[in-house]
Amino acid sequence: MLLPRILVSTLASLLISGSACAGKLALVIDDFGYRPKEENQILKLPVAISVAVLPDAPLATQMATRAHQQGREVLIHLPMAPLSKQPLEKDTLRPDMSLDEIRRIIHNASLKVPYAIGLNNHMGSAMTSSLSGMQKVMQVLDHYNYYFLDSMTIGNSQASQAATGTRVRVIKRRVFLDDSPDEAAIRQQFTRAVRLAQRDGWAIAIGHPHPNTVRVLQQMLTTLPGDITLVRPSQLLNDAQRLKPPPHSGAAPHDRFTGGQICRLRQPLPAVPPSRALAVVSESVAASALVQNVKACFSGLHPDFSSLK
Repeated sequence: MLLPRILVSTLASLLISGSACAGKLALVIDDFGYRPKEENQILKLPVAISVAVLPDAPLATQMATRAHQQGREVLIHLPMAPLSKQPLEKDTLRPDMSLDEIRRIIHNASLKVPYAIGLNNHMGSAMTSSLSGMQKVMQVLDHYNYYFLDSMTIGNSQASQAATGTRVRVIKRRVFLDDSPDEAAIRQQFTRAVRLAQRDGWAIAIGHPHPNTVRVLQQMLTTLPGDITLVRPSQLLNDAQRLKPPPHSGAAPHDRFTGGQICRLRQPLPAVPPSRALAVVSESVAASALVQNVKACFSGLHPDFSSLK
């Protein structure tokens, strides 16, 4: 019968459009290259989870290579100067550095972290809040095929503005999973990231290879809601220049990144009882212009079409 076939096709289309509107959640695990036990556990999780590797970590090249071989997205986790006074790691980017110094550091990092397609900041509140400093970073990154994931360690980050006029695309972290090492707190942050993705269509969460973080991910990823899709950060780049910031997202006025497309109804529809759901779809299909045109063209030419009258 034609109507059941059309009904099946329509239901399939609805399912496809529903998946297209699913919330997109990107998870990035920073500080890779120092903790092989926990990092190997991370590498057993879904391959959509990306890793950010510290260039001077002893296992940097090894872990970057393993992650890439699995099909994961690899980022360079580049140290940048914080506002707080503390010892700086080797080759930490500072606002007062020359363009040549920054070029050298990023070049060396790219050699130590093979297969990287993005870069994000390790610490960096002093560097990312400096427009002149970040402009030098973006000038260098413009010669690489890297996107920049802003870890948002400070609210007035200048990364997006600094990228203006370059080919570098900027995306932003929305949730830190493990600012608190408490397992209950990490669960709460993971749930927050999921809810942001459901509400706004996207969320990027950053965590670290800590035992409690690994445990929470192992447990909560198995119960991820059906309307959430795990994606790589680069999968959130396509809409970066096109969409307005989602409401209440906390995005800066000049934020060029807004995440995935948001599917939202202007007015909520009345609930349909399960017993009526299939009948409502069937009635809608039968009344559609497609079915009416088919009826007009073929009615009387084939016995199957008599059921459409």
